[in-house]
Amino acid sequence: MDIIKTSSAPAAIGPYSQGVISGGLLYTSGQIPLLAETGEIAGEDICAQTEQVMRNLAAVLAEGGCTFADVIKTTCYLQSMDDFAAFNEVYAKYFTNNSPARSCVAVAALPRGAKVEVEAIAKK
Repeated sequence: MDIIKTSSAPAAIGPYSQGVISGGLLYTSGQIPLLAETGEIAGEDICAQTEQVMRNLAAVLAEGGCTFADVIKTTCYLQSMDDFAAFNEVYAKYFTNNSPARSCVAVAALPRGAKVEVEAIAKK
């Protein structure tokens, strides 16, 4: 098992890693819209936050030798399903050549008051 760690994405805010490679798969931890440089939430609306989440996810994928084209499954958490359509507009920009399997659920709250969190599984 290989642990993924990159300064291009926010450091873990708890006792976990940014990602793990095992059995030919990269499992990312959920990414929220934190800026790696400051640890602050990026943006106030769902679109700005989703853009930052996807940049963070891209950094973790890259550190593990993967891209969005390698992603086979995502799990997406939204603070409000009212943001579903706007979230999908941003999300779709990052998965232009493939359509990974996906779950998307509404949750009562996310860390640091984020509106969105995304985790992924990618094939190495």
